[in-house]
Amino acid sequence: MDQLLIQIPAELFALAESSRFEGEVQLDSLALGPDEYSFPHPIAWEVDITNTGSAFLVMGAARADAVVACSRCLDDVELQLEGAIEGYFLLDGEEADCFGEDEDAPGADEFDVLPEDHRIDLLPLIKAALMVEMPTLPLCSEECAGLCPTCGANLNRETCDCAQQQQAAADESNPFSKLADYRFAEN
Repeated sequence: MDQLLIQIPAELFALAESSRFEGEVQLDSLALGPDEYSFPHPIAWEVDITNTGSAFLVMGAARADAVVACSRCLDDVELQLEGAIEGYFLLDGEEADCFGEDEDAPGADEFDVLPEDHRIDLLPLIKAALMVEMPTLPLCSEECAGLCPTCGANLNRETCDCAQQQQAAADESNPFSKLADYRFAEN
């Protein structure tokens, strides 16, 4: 699904009018950096759209169950995300022209212009709301031991002796390792 369009009803064009919209949308996944968040259930959303006189203010929330791989052990992590939906759609495109063509001008990225068909696409706002809540380093637990870098064993479920073998190999290559067992004479 590429869009979630809300048709603005005629009565909402009166100053200070407000309407509530709610529903669900199914997203397959969202990528955040190297992590791919999947959504096994539809994402619930609700928004209030208010006419501020010169724009429509869109405020609400999106709630989703997400699944992502743990950054240390690669096991699936189930997260509950709840993000704030925020949008600002100018009623008149002339106000947007005050920023000119400069998209880097202060405030230029804080609003959109209401399309001529009076339909607002909520999907980008829902995605942005959820992405803000996604952890940049998802972990199954703070104590996650991760994977062994040598054999790949999940150290949360099993142990391996790779570290001991590496230490033994390092000891054998060190000519002074024999002194570790040497008993010095006591005076």
